[in-house]
Amino acid sequence: MIFSGAIFGFFYAWVCSTMWGLDTLDPRTAIEAMNTMNGSVRNAVFAPAFFGTPFVAGFASWSLWRAGCRSAARWFAASGIVYALFGLLLTMLVNVPMNEQLALVEVPRSREQAQPIWEDYSANWQIWNQIRTAASGVALALGAMGLTRLGPDSTRLMA
Repeated sequence: MIFSGAIFGFFYAWVCSTMWGLDTLDPRTAIEAMNTMNGSVRNAVFAPAFFGTPFVAGFASWSLWRAGCRSAARWFAASGIVYALFGLLLTMLVNVPMNEQLALVEVPRSREQAQPIWEDYSANWQIWNQIRTAASGVALALGAMGLTRLGPDSTRLMA
């Protein structure tokens, strides 16, 4: 759940603040800033939540299944699958290639030349980011449903 919450919050921050802020800047600055942020996100703090979330959910599901908590296990499995497909895989197949393309752009000298480059990138990137954000929120909610299925007798799992 912590991993799901962390990655949902990360994607959500891009939806409701980061991209809106970049869209108010001179497009040349927005391109440079986005490239810098995309480069800095590849780090040991981000990687566990981004890559580990489906594995943590899968391990929780497997553990719960073995412990006889089948309903909770199904919810955690669904959580991991949703994030793996529409968070992790979507990012790798859509957002990362878009970021890599933007990194290849030589930032134009004029604002007028940079404007259509940024507007096209930002509009498309934000659509896909909203999809992965929603999917990550769904994955978090599915995990929360799994927790509710544990019930009062589940304290034996923690002993």
